[in-house]
Amino acid sequence: QVQLVESGGGLVQAGDSLRLSCAASRGTVSIYTMGWFRQAPGKEREFVTVVTKSADRTYYADSVKGRFTISRDNAKNMVYLQMNTLKPEDTAVYYCAATERNYRGFSYATKSSVYDYWGQGTQVTVSS
Repeated sequence: QVQLVESGGGLVQAGDSLRLSCAASRGTVSIYTMGWFRQAPGKEREFVTVVTKSADRTYYADSVKGRFTISRDNAKNMVYLQMNTLKPEDTAVYYCAATERNYRGFSYATKSSVYDYWGQGTQVTVSS
């Protein structure tokens, strides 16, 4: 089974940028649809973004659209989340997730149950 490890989180100020990385091991990332989710204190896990296996399609939650960018480098077995113009409401633990299923539309991709593999999460804290 593929193992996912997120990194790049930290404490930043509002307006700053941060890039999260998701490294896949014991697997080939190219065979997975990859997503990012986040969970803030006291809230349910929330969909952030998803990228298809070949990176031909992406989808973003309205709350991050225009500020966040997901990308992948299949040759390096890496997935990234570039976060710009960070806001305090972006504060959460961010999780990388993978599924062998193909992208079937945003409603499908936003469901956490679709994803079979999850990283341990990385904390992002944005101060005002």
